[in-house]
Amino acid sequence: MSPARPYLLIAGCGYVGQRLAARLRDRFEIAALVRSNDKAAALQRQGLKPVVIDLDRVRAGASIPERLDQEAIVYLAPPPATGESDLRLDRFLQLAIVPPKTFVYMSTTGVYGDAGGGFVDESTPVMPRTDRARRRVSAEEMTRVWCHERRVRRVVLRVPGIYGPERLPLERLRQSEPVVRPEDAGISNRIHVDDLVTACEAAIMNKEARGVYNVTDGTSISATTFIDMVAELTGLPKPPRVTMEEAQLTFSPERLSFLNESRRVGNDRMLKHLGVKLRYADPVAGIRASLEG
Repeated sequence: MSPARPYLLIAGCGYVGQRLAARLRDRFEIAALVRSNDKAAALQRQGLKPVVIDLDRVRAGASIPERLDQEAIVYLAPPPATGESDLRLDRFLQLAIVPPKTFVYMSTTGVYGDAGGGFVDESTPVMPRTDRARRRVSAEEMTRVWCHERRVRRVVLRVPGIYGPERLPLERLRQSEPVVRPEDAGISNRIHVDDLVTACEAAIMNKEARGVYNVTDGTSISATTFIDMVAELTGLPKPPRVTMEEAQLTFSPERLSFLNESRRVGNDRMLKHLGVKLRYADPVAGIRASLEG
């Protein structure tokens, strides 16, 4: 009789989680936590074991699927859209009775705030400027306390913009949506979804990994430069340019919140300590792979 596979719970099994599950399904028994029956049905068709819990409305008696020998919990669910605290994560941690060996939390590089185009790494103090980033700082602290009290190895992955198949700005290009002109555009960072999945896998498998890791491709360019790359590789026209002053009048508050922050995020710790080997350090290669599906 073959030994039981180690047990893994993915909380928030969407764009990233489904790819992580596909990567690990031969080595782990995986449970996937989702918030709706429709999402559960889609995961069942992929051969996964979904569990439906809406962390915004947890019913009395609700429980998450746990085993005494849990290898890891990978928490990928986003925070709520309002407030300065992640109440979804708080409810999840109250339900999590059995401590896993490892807790992986996907955060954001937005916690660093605006560095004026300067360099930040994991030693840089967090300076969140938006409620969205404050919710992430709150969540990081929540996981720190929870894991410390239970002696659980904790890994926080601070992630910038995620791109990949079906996550390129193709519709924006087709609609000729304007972008900020290059001389006004700040510096941003991104990661291909496959490399993010590799970082999640390394966080689980590398027993020496703990603490915070920035997960980026190491190529810090503006959002305008990135969308121009996509236009060139697809043959679509480059988008019209506007000044930052014009953008402040016409862009959505959420889009402006990203444009108003500029930073170069270092990834040395991810490469050297977490042990991630990037497939798409060059965004051109990552965009080409994304277009191929």
